[in-house]
Amino acid sequence: MKTYYFDHSASTPPYESVIRAVAELMAEHYANPSALHRAGTDAGKLVERARTAIASLLGAAPSEVVFTSGGTESNNLAMKGILGQTGRKGKHLITTAIEHSSVHATAKQLESEGVRVTYLMPDAQGRIAAADVASAIAEDTALVSVMHVNNETGALQPIDEIGELLRDHPRIRFHVDGVQAVGKVPFDWARSRADLYSASAHKFRGPRGAGFLLVREGLKLRPLLAGGGQESDARSGTHNLPGIVGMAQALRLALESMPERRSRMYELRRRLLAYAKDISELVLNSPEDERVASPQIVNLSYPGMRPEVLLHMLEEHGVLVSTQSACSSKSLKPSRVLMAMGLGEARGAGSIRISFGDEHAAEDIDTLAERLRMTVAKLKPLERD
Repeated sequence: MKTYYFDHSASTPPYESVIRAVAELMAEHYANPSALHRAGTDAGKLVERARTAIASLLGAAPSEVVFTSGGTESNNLAMKGILGQTGRKGKHLITTAIEHSSVHATAKQLESEGVRVTYLMPDAQGRIAAADVASAIAEDTALVSVMHVNNETGALQPIDEIGELLRDHPRIRFHVDGVQAVGKVPFDWARSRADLYSASAHKFRGPRGAGFLLVREGLKLRPLLAGGGQESDARSGTHNLPGIVGMAQALRLALESMPERRSRMYELRRRLLAYAKDISELVLNSPEDERVASPQIVNLSYPGMRPEVLLHMLEEHGVLVSTQSACSSKSLKPSRVLMAMGLGEARGAGSIRISFGDEHAAEDIDTLAERLRMTVAKLKPLERD
């Protein structure tokens, strides 16, 4: 049976050319990029070439690109790097109730260490209002952290509006979790008002274990890791050369093809939403309006049905989807994001996330809809009261 992989928001299949490049680098450039001999300096040059390429693609300076192991580390470094600085007077964080677990858990950890945290609530479409950010600003506010694209619903957050209003508060730093946005949603660092922007390679068909944090020129972070002082002392540890170079290559391919892919994925999204409307048991949790929705994520609920039951029955028919985000999928609790949206426990506890990728075509959506309809019909007698 053919497998249909609709879980691109959890992880994407790497480009074939990236797989080949990573394998070649592992075989031929295994020297430590920090070593002083020729093999080390050659490896170091490849790291810097990748840094320059990523910076150019996103409108940043090479010195603004800090390599990390992925989105979780980038988010932790951004938040703790600002709020964990010794002697900082500002100890107030503004974030949202719908952030990825790596931001939400970091906020909770900082809160336990004495940082005052304001969690902004979204509307029923899963969007934060920029005006609510403005209202939450206080004398001691040091950081605002708001995601670009919600990882469960695909809702776009108003990061440009938030950035503009923060121009009047130069002491406040602005962090954006861009993990679900890179390669799917247009972003220009040079025009952005963000001070920190997180990304992860395996979300845009790059290798796992590689990511980056864009850090505005002149902004100093307290490092999470003490060690050899790599990344201008921001992130110690031996550079993951194959991952870094593979990430740069994947980013170039993703951005070059983004306009065409966005258009195609929005078409697939419309097709799926039309099918979903004909399955009365299913409720849409993602924004229907494409102006405030990313193209690749659709979140649906089957109220009264546990999502893992729906997920595994779809899997029996060759369709792979997820519940909540991959990092929270083993939790049996209702989705924190959907609950914050005010959608209720039945929808929050019965949601699945469908996320598209480059390989999908209209026929794949037809197959998904057919098997989704068949699965729902089989499960209907098992609905919980």
